Amino acid sequence: MAFVVSALLFAPVVVLTDLGAPADALPPSHVSYIVLFRSGLNTDAETDRLERAHGFHSDFRFRSAVVGFAADLTVRQAARVTADPRVALVDEDRAVIASATPLLAGETAPTGVRRIDAATATTARTSASVGVAVLDTGIDLAHPDLNVAGGKSCLRGVKSFQDDNGHGTHTAGAIAARNNGAGLVGVAPGTRLYAVKVLNAQGNGSWAQVICGIDWITANAASTGIRVANLSLSGAGTTDSNCGKDNADALHQAICRSVAEGITYVVSAGNAAADFRNTVPAAYPEVLTVTAMGDSDGQAGGVGGALGCAAGERDDATATFSNYASQPGDQAHTIAAPGVCVTSTWLGASYAARSGTSVATPHVAGVVALCYGTVEGSGPCAGLVSSAVVLRVRADAAAHATEANGFQGDPSTPVAGQYVGYLVWAGGY
Repeated sequence: MAFVVSALLFAPVVVLTDLGAPADALPPSHVSYIVLFRSGLNTDAETDRLERAHGFHSDFRFRSAVVGFAADLTVRQAARVTADPRVALVDEDRAVIASATPLLAGETAPTGVRRIDAATATTARTSASVGVAVLDTGIDLAHPDLNVAGGKSCLRGVKSFQDDNGHGTHTAGAIAARNNGAGLVGVAPGTRLYAVKVLNAQGNGSWAQVICGIDWITANAASTGIRVANLSLSGAGTTDSNCGKDNADALHQAICRSVAEGITYVVSAGNAAADFRNTVPAAYPEVLTVTAMGDSDGQAGGVGGALGCAAGERDDATATFSNYASQPGDQAHTIAAPGVCVTSTWLGASYAARSGTSVATPHVAGVVALCYGTVEGSGPCAGLVSSAVVLRVRADAAAHATEANGFQGDPSTPVAGQYVGYLVWAGGY
């Protein structure tokens, strides 16, 4: 079997909107690889066999989304593992990053949450009936505004899923900050959150760590009620539109199998003001990809004025940094959300503001959770497969945009070659 290197080989680390420091380099004699076995084989038995035969130790073992492991291998070890007849894929691990930019303080009902009709100045939503997994830097487990029901660390030697960066906590608050009379509210206040720590204190990680998180979600979805996964992270790569089977993309394969188990993945488009066709997981057709727009007053009309925390950004207009879609296939899974000067929860029971598609994404994740249903009853997405959930949420956004709820740059007032989708809408759930 030929040694497979995917198109993501030279991808940058997955980061927040603010590019963090690069992940620590491995010793030159070893490289991290993701190894997948052929269908029907047992992860532990086959990994144990290869470890004994070739003298290495695996870092992660995947049993649910995919069947395989990740490990640091020498060139010789990688060649021997690739040649093993029970191995289906050997993919060099790649880095991923998440990003955010320090800005302002918090408020009771953030403008972004109000802008998508998830709250008003006096009312808020109830919690969603499903769980939401946040694959990120972890979540501040002691933050009084967040209902963290459990989680998993996919960092080597780190057992806690406590956030030591802030990005994951910010993401969590936009999804589900409580309506408890203090701080601020999220789109689906008080919803159960699961902290899946796949990025380190600098906001960096690898695809093996992300796959570890996806694997944990897939294995535990039935017992936890997780139906939504938020990935405010990105790396370089493309899609083969065949779940990674043609271009040997282990991350894509993992997401596809997790989607087949009933999880809807909501991911950030990226912040390079470019077509996201070269950014993953944004380019995967199975996910709901989120672009960013600006809002300064919590309402439509474009009269809220400039966003003072970010030079050049305007009220009710596409964010200047946001990635976009240009091809019909990519446009079919694209949607927009507020992503400029978004105030949310932060480390140490505090609040802060950030900008980026990373902070637009959790608004959509919260809406998807509400679409599945709330504590008051089932929603229109209850019982639907993930692809149908994506269609429903996008259709509702498009229908509401006809009620003068659009923004400059959306499909009603497009920029040629730059499709960013309609603004997500929580008002129907």
